[in-house]
Amino acid sequence: MQEQYYFIGEAAGKIYRRLEQSGSKSANVLQDEVGVKDNVLFQQALGWLAREGKVNLEKKGRTWQVSLVNASIY
Repeated sequence: MQEQYYFIGEAAGKIYRRLEQSGSKSANVLQDEVGVKDNVLFQQALGWLAREGKVNLEKKGRTWQVSLVNASIY
C-alpha cells in the first residue's frame, strides 16, 4: 500500500508543478501533459490535491477544468 501512496504523491506533484507553470487546464489535457497514463492514478492524485485544498475542479460542459486554489489571474 505504501508504494501506491508514493505513486499517487509523485503524480500529484507533477500535476501541481504543471498547473504552477501553465495555469488552468482541462483534466484531459493536463493528464497528457504530465504523462500519467493510468487514469485511476491520475484521478487519485487529483483527489489528493483537492482534499488538501490545493486545486479547484470545475465542470465545464463535458470536461473538468483544473486550477490551483488562489492562483493569480493574468
